[in-house]
Amino acid sequence: MRGLPGTACRRRIYLMRHADVCYFDPAGRPLDPRHVPLTELGRQQAAAAAELLAEVAFDAAICSGLERTEETARIVLGARNLSLRHETRFKEVKAGRLADVPADMREQVVGYAYDAAHLPDASFMGGERWRDVQTRVLAAWHDLFADDSWLTLLLVAHDAVNRILLAHIAGAGLGGLNAFEQDPACINIIEMDVDAGRVERAFLRAVNLTGCDPIRANSHLTVLERVFRQYKPG
Repeated sequence: MRGLPGTACRRRIYLMRHADVCYFDPAGRPLDPRHVPLTELGRQQAAAAAELLAEVAFDAAICSGLERTEETARIVLGARNLSLRHETRFKEVKAGRLADVPADMREQVVGYAYDAAHLPDASFMGGERWRDVQTRVLAAWHDLFADDSWLTLLLVAHDAVNRILLAHIAGAGLGGLNAFEQDPACINIIEMDVDAGRVERAFLRAVNLTGCDPIRANSHLTVLERVFRQYKPG
C-alpha cells in the first residue's frame, strides 16, 4: 500500500470539465454533440488550465473519448510522456431532441435541466435517464480504484458527469447536481484514502477552479443558461 507524500494510502484526482465548445451552428441550430471541437476560446482556457497544472506529476490520464475531452486533456498534458486512456462510461449524458420540447418549455427544460434530476425516472431533456447516467458514471469511478498503479490522475470529462461525481462525494446524490457549477476547463481537486481498492474516505480540496476569469467577474449565467441562449429555434 502506498499513498501521496506524508499519507498511508491517499490518492488525488484532478477532475476537469472540457474547455469551451459551441453546440450550435452560426444559425443557432443544434450540432451533433459527439463531434464538436474546442473553440479558440476553449483552447485558450485549456492552456490556462495547463499553466495551473504545469508542476503536477500525473501518473495516469483519462478522458471520455469525445473529441472535446481529448483535445482538452492533450493541451493540459503538454509534453508529458503519458498515454491518454479513453473511458467511455464518462461520456456526457445524452439529451433528447430539443425540437420535441414545446417552445414554451424549452428554457425550463434546458436552463434548469439539473433541478429535477432526483425525481423518479427523470431524464436529461427527454433523453438519458439520470439514474442510468449515475449508475454508469459511478461504476467507472469505482473501477479507477481497483488499479493501484497511480497516485495522481487527470480525468477530463463533462458538466453532468462531473456533477454526479462531486455530488456523490458530498453525499448529495442526484439531488445535489444543480449545486455544482462546472465552467469550461474548470479544475476540481478530489482526494481519497483507498485501501485494497476500496475508498474509505473522500473529500474535495477545490471545486470549479479556472485559469481564465478565476473570480468570475464577467460571468453571471450558469452553464446551461448560456447553452440555452445560443439556441435559436428555426
